[in-house]
Amino acid sequence: MHWVFFILVGLLAGFLAGQVMRGRSFGVLGNLIVGVVGSVFGGWIFGVLGISFGGLIGSLLCAFLGACLLLYLLRLVVK
Repeated sequence: MHWVFFILVGLLAGFLAGQVMRGRSFGVLGNLIVGVVGSVFGGWIFGVLGISFGGLIGSLLCAFLGACLLLYLLRLVVK
């Protein structure tokens, strides 16, 4: 059940990050995949910084920020 929650939060974060980060898009499916990967990336980054989020809103915020950062980095690389 934990993995289903993780994937759903990542998909929602990817969708929101795709809407916020305007510019060249990776498409709906690409943004959703970036959201799932970005949620792992965000959890790792915030873990290294010693910042922890709790609950649904915290998990969504962490995944959203990770997805936005990952989209930004991908757009720098894929020009």
